[in-house]
Amino acid sequence: MTYSDYKKVFKQLRTKQLKLAKFMKYNAPKERSCGAAKKRCGRCGRIGAHVGKYGLDYCRQCFREVAPLIGFKKYN
Repeated sequence: MTYSDYKKVFKQLRTKQLKLAKFMKYNAPKERSCGAAKKRCGRCGRIGAHVGKYGLDYCRQCFREVAPLIGFKKYN
């Protein structure tokens, strides 16, 4: 189950408390202590291609958009 599917079902079951509790018990993703899923983009929430250097915590797509604003320059 992907991260987005989990949130979608959670939104639908908000009004049905008993079904929500059962869903959370069996289907909620577990909290990670290490690994790629622990590091998420701070801007969009993607898991892959994470740039964590200098405490940035962006995925590569968000980093390309934000880099000129932060002060990074592209060299050929």
